[in-house]
Amino acid sequence: MRRGGKGQRRKATRLVIGTTHRPASAAEVAKAVGGAERIVPRGGGTKPALCAAEGADLLDLSALSGITEYLPSEYTVTALAGTPLADVEARLAAEGQYLPFDPLLVDAGSTVGGAVAAGANGPGRLRYGGLRDFLLAVAFVDGRGEIVRGGAKVVKNAAGFDLPKLMVGSLGRLGVLTECTFKVFPHPETCATVRVAGMAFDEALAAAGRVGAGAVELECLDLVHDLAGWDLEIRVGGRSYALDARLKRASDVLDSDVSTRRGDADTQHWRARRELHWAPSDASVLKLPVTPATAGVLEQVLADLDAAHIARIYGAGIQQAFLAWPAERGSDLPALDRALTESKLTALALRAPAEAVAKPILGYRSGGELLRRVEQALDPAGRFGRLR
Repeated sequence: MRRGGKGQRRKATRLVIGTTHRPASAAEVAKAVGGAERIVPRGGGTKPALCAAEGADLLDLSALSGITEYLPSEYTVTALAGTPLADVEARLAAEGQYLPFDPLLVDAGSTVGGAVAAGANGPGRLRYGGLRDFLLAVAFVDGRGEIVRGGAKVVKNAAGFDLPKLMVGSLGRLGVLTECTFKVFPHPETCATVRVAGMAFDEALAAAGRVGAGAVELECLDLVHDLAGWDLEIRVGGRSYALDARLKRASDVLDSDVSTRRGDADTQHWRARRELHWAPSDASVLKLPVTPATAGVLEQVLADLDAAHIARIYGAGIQQAFLAWPAERGSDLPALDRALTESKLTALALRAPAEAVAKPILGYRSGGELLRRVEQALDPAGRFGRLR
């Protein structure tokens, strides 16, 4: 598989935008939103397809940064939306804690608000759940320019919605996040990975099912497409004294020749995975929710489009897929959009050229009436654009 080297600069999409606002407080965010006809928030800019501001004002949240409360004994952390996740992770690591949903693109500069708005998790979300399971409270500015709070610190909100969960994956189209509170966990003492290489897709999928149904608690379970076939990678963690026994149980279930990776090499491998270093730097990166059944459907879609060779990963126990659509096939993204729609699959474009993808969501879209009601309640004038 081709890999984008660490440190390679990714080409930014050039867009014509209106005024750029750089608020340093929630009140300044509210003022900018209230005075704009259309406005798009941006955090670290690591997922450019989600914050393309063509014809709109740009709300740069990089100055809205800082950890406002951290209670290690209560396992909670609160940070402003523009806070780099790297800063949050460093603060947590000093207390032996971490964000279990394993956010993407941390080293690249992803921010607290950007991670929530994208709703994208890394491979480590398998064990304890995704971002929506760990987001306790939010503050955001709605389309009226009003500051709204919801979650654990608020008993009830006027709109009647579960606001923290609503903000996960909202892509900045329902409100501009200004502050988020997360639940955190103790970091595993140590981790290691077993790998089976060169499998057929159906064989790898079946093996993943056997391991997932076993008694071993897994940190990560990914299927990785390689030129030689499919690699199954299984990561386990916990106390040092119990790690070898867990690795053996996972290997016994696989009933195949396995290789093992430990220590810093293992840590760096999974860190590179969440940074998307496996994807060529000029490729469009798409994320899709999948199941073991719909993974097969996606494979057929790619085969029909003569794209069975592209780099891709089925991650987090086959709950999500990441595709690296080649730059030379950029003009075929509309065809992929149509094929996904016909197959009732949905993709989120984390990175893609603006001329190829009009909106960040490709493929099938559901929940139109509910989404319309939410948009009407939170952004009646459509200042943030529409997800539909």
